[in-house]
Amino acid sequence: MPENGGDFTFSKGSKATAAAAALLTRKSLPMIQTHPKGENGICHDDSAAPVKAHTLDELHSLQKKRSTPTTPVQGAHGPFAHPVSDDGLQKQQLQSISASLASLTRETGPKLVKGDPDRKVGETTPRVASHHHHPSIPAIGMSDSALKFTHVLYNLSPAELYEQAIKYERGSFITSTGALATLSGAKTGRSPRDKRVVRDDTTEHELWWGKGSPNIEMDEHAFMVNRERAVDYLNSLDKVFVNDQFLNWDSEHRIKVRIVSARAYHSLFMHNMCIRPTPQELEHFGAPDFTIYNAGQFPCNRYTHYMTSSTSIDINLARREMVILGTQYAGEMKKGLFSVMHYLMPKRGILSLHSGCNMGRGGDVALFFGLSGTGKTTLSTDRNRFLIGDDEHCWSENGVSNIEGGCYAKCIDLSREREPDIWNAIKFGTVLENVVFDEHTRDVDYSDKSVTENTRASYPIEYIPNAKIPCVGPQPKNVILLACDAFGVLPPVSKLNLAQTMYHFISGYTALVAGTEEGVKEPQATFSACFGAAFIMLHPTKYAAMLADKMQKHGATGWLVNTGWSGGRYGSGSRIKLPYTRKIIDAIHSGDLLKASYEKTEVFGLEIPAQVEGVPTEILNPINTWANRDAYKETLLKLGGLFRKNFEVFADYQIGEDNKLTEEILAAGPIF
Repeated sequence: MPENGGDFTFSKGSKATAAAAALLTRKSLPMIQTHPKGENGICHDDSAAPVKAHTLDELHSLQKKRSTPTTPVQGAHGPFAHPVSDDGLQKQQLQSISASLASLTRETGPKLVKGDPDRKVGETTPRVASHHHHPSIPAIGMSDSALKFTHVLYNLSPAELYEQAIKYERGSFITSTGALATLSGAKTGRSPRDKRVVRDDTTEHELWWGKGSPNIEMDEHAFMVNRERAVDYLNSLDKVFVNDQFLNWDSEHRIKVRIVSARAYHSLFMHNMCIRPTPQELEHFGAPDFTIYNAGQFPCNRYTHYMTSSTSIDINLARREMVILGTQYAGEMKKGLFSVMHYLMPKRGILSLHSGCNMGRGGDVALFFGLSGTGKTTLSTDRNRFLIGDDEHCWSENGVSNIEGGCYAKCIDLSREREPDIWNAIKFGTVLENVVFDEHTRDVDYSDKSVTENTRASYPIEYIPNAKIPCVGPQPKNVILLACDAFGVLPPVSKLNLAQTMYHFISGYTALVAGTEEGVKEPQATFSACFGAAFIMLHPTKYAAMLADKMQKHGATGWLVNTGWSGGRYGSGSRIKLPYTRKIIDAIHSGDLLKASYEKTEVFGLEIPAQVEGVPTEILNPINTWANRDAYKETLLKLGGLFRKNFEVFADYQIGEDNKLTEEILAAGPIF
């Protein structure tokens, strides 16, 4: 592993080493002084306000519709031929996990034994079936300051994790459809302002820092303080859950990740969200490429340098580690790994994307980008096409591949009629976060926001009927940028050239409708670089340049689709009908829109088709739908000004030979 935080070295099936001990000799970097940071436009798509409850009892009372529950709760390669039986591999596996849990106060990790702590040490569990993939073995003898064993619950099955959650985690219940309902504690959304990235000699020059960036710095010393706090907490427990899994369905570029956590809920969540190894792959997993220490029940020390609260989510790219303190919201693990992939993959020439992706029966692949409320999930989920993934992807020379092994769907106001695939996926094995259910029937009320509006469901992607397994596809044919324009001036669909695609990709625009706050009477423009500013690590122009290069190389076409308003802004115009948008998307998939004739709009210079089958011709050019053309032009200029202002932070970043690429991107923006 490089000392300076450079690219990682990956080896398949590598054996555990004494890497943890070597890491202890690393010298801390000089302290870096921080300054107060103001609002910087970070995308907070799943951030949520803390729950209103002040005690655990109050929180649990919100979870159920009636009285206190009566359920007693205490405080790969081929067929599965044989179970893991090689004692050497088993011992090596425990050594690797012990090394992951090594502390600064001990040269080795804790004593480890597989199995439940309710069972006596050394006692074996009878094998029920020959395919049982985690038999109990004796403890590995290592020195420890405490006279106890830390029990490792390693890659448990969903059924086993259900048992652990129901028995030991207050607030965990089985719903009427078989899903596991649980609570994430006081934090019911991500805490982006508490996310930190170690700034060292390498990341200083590679990562995006400063205004607009989601990367808030910390130094290595502060990271090690938090790491020690998390590891000591995990070592103090009678048991820890360990998941060894993969990221990226493209096996040539997959990453091995290890998640060490204290809750069965977190282990089941990551079982769903990462790619699940076969028993044979697990047997030869070796040392991980990246490790998460989830000690979310334990707070960070707010007096530690760089800390601003009792919550901290810290990434150290040189050490290949992530530490979570002070939040039990499971989405921090998912998005933390996504941020890591946003750093790792571009170093391999692979573009990481915050997008949905589907594939037609003829092999044509489409990418869907869009912020919350733009219809990304709705439009990428198509019964006539295969779902490759709903949120995170890689675009390499091999084609497109899903990073994850599952889906993380919003559940608020979920209904069988509107989202049948998500509705039917909420069954045994699915994790339901912070939902409210009936005490007796355990039927979930998806409209109830008593705990939070950010209710979620995590389930394996196999639960979606038309999911493509493995989740890979050929080179994308269409790149669709979605915007819900509440100003009502963007066309329902426009074809983009490469420079325009880069400009709108970097901008990441949508508009929120006017809220209930007094005095707010018009739409609010929202920009999130690369349609996921909270997760990117490099400067947005680097991802945009990679996108343009791959689109040009593989002949993909860029499209801007407005799913928002027509005939006026929100309050005077009307929302573009979903059936019309679906007809537009169908025409993009079929290639019919490439054959259409086009005219160019003013200000944004967008090419709009003269006609789309099944869509009224008069709505294709937005100026035709406004009763007052002067009001249209005034609103169009206002939106153009908002785009210009947002892009100021990117205008000084030079890319391309002699800065020509930057000039092309700027020229693709609004001109007036």
